[in-house]
Formats: sequence, C-alpha cells, structure tokens
Amino acid sequence: MSHASDHANHLLAQGQPEAAIGAAELAAGNGDADALALLGTWHLIGHPLPRDLAKARAILGQAGRAGHEWAALTEIAMTGNGTGGPADWGAALVLLRKAAPRFPAAADQLALIEAMELDPEGYPRTLPQGELLAEAPQVRLHRRLFTPAECAHIALSAQDLLEPSQVADPATGRMIAHPIRSSDAAVLGPTRESLPIQALQRRIAAFSGYPVGNGESLTILRYIPGQEYRRHLDTLPHTENQRAATVIVYLNEGYAGGETRFNELDLTVSGQGGDALFFENLDADGRPVPRSAHAGLPVRQGAKWVATRWIRAAHHDVWNPR
Repeated sequence: MSHASDHANHLLAQGQPEAAIGAAELAAGNGDADALALLGTWHLIGHPLPRDLAKARAILGQAGRAGHEWAALTEIAMTGNGTGGPADWGAALVLLRKAAPRFPAAADQLALIEAMELDPEGYPRTLPQGELLAEAPQVRLHRRLFTPAECAHIALSAQDLLEPSQVADPATGRMIAHPIRSSDAAVLGPTRESLPIQALQRRIAAFSGYPVGNGESLTILRYIPGQEYRRHLDTLPHTENQRAATVIVYLNEGYAGGETRFNELDLTVSGQGGDALFFENLDADGRPVPRSAHAGLPVRQGAKWVATRWIRAAHHDVWNPR
C-alpha cells in the first residue's frame, strides 16, 4: 500500500472518516493506484462511503489502469457478471486481454479461458448429457465436467477466505459453529468471480438447465479427516425464491471417504476430481422433496474439496438476496 492509502486507513481507524475520505481522494486525484483501489473498495463495502457499485466499478477501473492488479481483476469480474453496470462478457474479455501482459494473474486467467471451447457469451459450445442416477428427484452425474487446472483455480481462489463453517444463532444472532457441517468454507462473491469462474458457472448452468443468473455464489468446502456434512435438505426456510436444484463439483481426488449419500434413494456417489453432481430439491409444484435429503459422509483420509452451486427457482441477486 502507498503512504497515502496507509494514512487514509489510519485516519479511518482513528474514527475520522471524513479526513480519511479526503486523504484518499486527494491521493487518488494525483493518480495514486492504491488510493483509487481503496476508494473503490469503500464504495463496494459501503463504508465509510455509501455503497455505489457503479462508482466502485469505475474507480477500480482507474486503479487498474494505474497499475493496481487486484483492482484490474475486480473490474474484469464486475464487467463480466454485471456488478455496477450491464453484464458484458465480450468487454470483460477485452479487459482481460489488455491486463494479461501487465499482471501474472490475468495472464493465468486468460490461459484458462483460451483452453476452453466457448461461444461469444462465455458458454460451452458442446456439453455431454451426463449419467442419470435417479429420476424422482432427478440426480445426474457428469464425469470430468471441469479440468484439473479449472478445479485448481477455484480452490486457489478461495484459499485465503476459508474459515470454519458457521451459522447465525436464531436466538442471539451471533455466529456459531455450524451444527451439521464440520468443514472449512468460503464463498466466492461477485468480486471474486474471475472470468474462468464465470465461464465455469455458465457450464454449470448448461449442465443443470437453469439460467446462470439463478445461481448463488459458489461456496467452496474443504473437509479433513473426521469432518462431514450430516443428512440435510438444501432448501431454505422462509424464502420467496427457493433453491430448486444443487450442483456439487468435486475439485480433487486422492482422499478416502467423503461420499455423497442419498439414503432415501439408496444412492451413494463417489466423486472424482472434476465430476459434477446435479440433483433437484423441489417437485413440480415448487415444494421441497424429502427424498433429496443427502449427506457428505465423513472423510477418513486426506482432504476433500468441493464447490457447491445452489440454484434458485428464479433469478437471484447476490447483492440483494431474498
């Protein structure tokens, strides 16, 4: 971080938000990339500046052009997924190509994209149907939907965010240990959705049959020996827009245990790296299907990594969930 952005953060920590904003804006006006990135971040999180996604996208773009790698990658992600403005895959790809010679991470992302067979909107040109494992509810398995390099990109994107799975205590509102999921978890929100991740989400959409905009942010789960996800349904209480389906992508292999078990279907799935499992959570009338209850059995050896995409019945705005 530059001296100016350090100073602005110090002022904010001292309870002087107006002075912090002034210091950051002064430095940003002089082209300080770190100060520009800081202002863009403040507009993203809504503190100490009001949340303004369009302004955040524009300022992060300025920071990227001034040489700030994270800001450049974030502008690309926001352009691709429509945060702070229209979603434009083509424009995002142009930005990525411009960033690749300047930033190693952008070059790595571009190499992943160029290895995929995509149409002009980032969707796969071809996609096999997968194997039908059950009909009611429908359960399908697609072997090797993702490549090892794609799986590694997802896991590495989440590595710095992983923390023990938690839920809000309904009595106190405080975060407590998750009662049925003993794993480490991370959510890849919109600003973390690199173009490769967005292309993979489009691949999931093509596999599942649901629009890409119905998906929640990817949740990455890591299970070590003894950890599990006890039997549960993926549907949510008190929501207008229910989770209609789930896709689980197994990101690695070489571990023992950790199978996905549907007791009511007498079905056990042992996923390998790159495999994707799809299953329905609702019936034709939009009601939860008890037979979709499933568990992630305990891992006995090694570490199991999965990416879960919960898919809503209708479009889902991750910035304003309902």
